[in-house]
Amino acid sequence: MSPDPTPSIALQRSQALLDERINWEKRDRAGMRVGLGPCRDLCARLGHPQKSFRTVHVGGTKGKGSVASLVARGLKGAGYSVGLYTSPHVERITERVRCDGADIQEELLAAGIDAALGARSEAEADGTAAADASWFDLFTVAAFHALRAAGVDWAVIEVGLGGRLDSTNVIEAEVAILTNIDLEHTSVLGSTRAAIAGEKAGILRAGQTLVCGLEDLGVDEDPGHVIASQARDLGVPLVRVAALKTIGAQNLALASAALTALGKRGFLGPGKEPLSGVLLTPQAVIDAALPGRGERRWGQGGIPVVFDGAHVASSLERILGELTDSENLPGRPQVVLSLANDKDHQAILKALRGRVDSLYCTSVPSGIHLDAALLTEMAREQGLPAKEAHSSQDALDRASARAAAGGWVLVTGSLYLVGDLRGQTTNAYPSPIEPPC
Repeated sequence: MSPDPTPSIALQRSQALLDERINWEKRDRAGMRVGLGPCRDLCARLGHPQKSFRTVHVGGTKGKGSVASLVARGLKGAGYSVGLYTSPHVERITERVRCDGADIQEELLAAGIDAALGARSEAEADGTAAADASWFDLFTVAAFHALRAAGVDWAVIEVGLGGRLDSTNVIEAEVAILTNIDLEHTSVLGSTRAAIAGEKAGILRAGQTLVCGLEDLGVDEDPGHVIASQARDLGVPLVRVAALKTIGAQNLALASAALTALGKRGFLGPGKEPLSGVLLTPQAVIDAALPGRGERRWGQGGIPVVFDGAHVASSLERILGELTDSENLPGRPQVVLSLANDKDHQAILKALRGRVDSLYCTSVPSGIHLDAALLTEMAREQGLPAKEAHSSQDALDRASARAAAGGWVLVTGSLYLVGDLRGQTTNAYPSPIEPPC
């Protein structure tokens, strides 16, 4: 991803110290250490900042960042001061921590990082769990520290990876949301959708309400059944949201159900009415949009460029279906693609078959992405019209040149790729996935 645009000196210094820690977002996750000990230790040493505000916890495979942002917008519309924690960032590290719809103040985030690093140093001296804190452990606690300093009433927290052992799972949320389940991070979470569902359902707590986007088919290998069973065992009421046609409609329905669930738990809006999905007005939906999630922008020469970080086959199929149905995006797209090592490459490439005009395979300097030549070879084996690009910029330039006669470009497969190229486009224009009313 591209470096932060001129961050403050304090934030640069704090981030440089943080970057000395192991960052599993940029490493082969097959050897990933997971566990809540480091994060719990850090939180305890800093006076449990995560307990200073009420929380909503959002997990799942797809859409969790967008759903989290929608819930945060709804709470803001109810008159609360609201924090939002999502990952990864696209262009700036401050995107991960937002307060009332804007990136957190850099000095608050820098202070949070410094406090988390200081707590880790104390733990190292004491020989306790936080001595082994990873980049994400430290940043998560830094975010909690910054949001406490900002004085938020609520924070909507997106799970980083999995759920049960994710760093964010030190919170005690009022409502948990599980959007959907698909195969991802199988080396860490398990090789079946049922196993992954069990890990993601690990964010559930007795006393919560669960909002879930999966149907319970009543069989052990069904992820919806795994989640429903865990909720039942904990006595957690389950609000089920039926599958809808579009990504935007599904995300909105989940967020709306979560706000309504909060209203039923006694939380009130500006007129002392129970919170509900009516807070998600069309403008709130637009304001909740995150970079790189179905985002349309103008490329050089007025070429429409859509950025979407889809890295699961089913997500890519769905976004392609919705985009190609748009009257403003005729024909098959020119696709710029990069994939991380741990993705289901074959399934993703199969999802592109018959749906693209040309495919430009590239890589980004993250340390976790496939070599462009290898990705190109894999794509050609799937019968795709694949071309190797030596850099992401080269891929975008070539795709844009081919789209110049009235076509469009889709940049997909990785938010790191989105971060590499988003700055080369300008003037965002209305989403082709119309916000549901």
